[in-house]
Amino acid sequence: MTEITGTEAAAKAKELVEDIDFTMLTTQDGDGNLVSRPMSTRQMDENGDIWFFTSEDTKKVEEAKADRDVGLSYCDAKGMRYVSVAGKASIVHDEAKMKELYTPSLDIWFEEGLDTPGIALLRVTPVETEFWEPAHGKIVMAAGMLKSLFTKDTPDDDIMNHGRIVG
Repeated sequence: MTEITGTEAAAKAKELVEDIDFTMLTTQDGDGNLVSRPMSTRQMDENGDIWFFTSEDTKKVEEAKADRDVGLSYCDAKGMRYVSVAGKASIVHDEAKMKELYTPSLDIWFEEGLDTPGIALLRVTPVETEFWEPAHGKIVMAAGMLKSLFTKDTPDDDIMNHGRIVG
C-alpha cells in the first residue's frame, strides 16, 4: 500500500468525506452496545470537523452526549473507496453555521426548515482518520486482484492508496 500523510492525506480525506454523501455514525448505547445509523455529511471544514444536521430529541444525540467517542464509516463500494473516522461528537447550536450548511433537500427531515424545533448540528472532531482508495484506478485494481486469483499470490502492495491522519 502506498501511504499518504500530511496535507495531501488531509485534502484526500476531505474530498472523500464530502464525495461519499452517507456515512454510518456509530455511538455506544447505555448497555454498551455499538449502534450505527446513516447520516448525510454536510461538510468537512478547514479544521477537519465533520458536520451533520440532527434533531436533539434522538437516541444518537443522547448517546453522543453520554459518551462523546463516535465512529464514522464511509463506503463507496462501487468506487472501492473507504474512510474510517474515530472522533469526538458535540451538539452545536450555531445559527450562522446552520444557515451556511442548510439546503432545501433537508426539508424532508426538518419540515419547518431552520425553524424546526430541536434542530441542531452534530459536529464530529476527528481524532484519527484512515482511508483507502485504488492507487491507479478501479480497472487497474480489478486487474491486479484478478491476477492474484490466478497466480494465488497476494495483490501487489501498491494496489491501494492508504492514508492516515492522527490528531
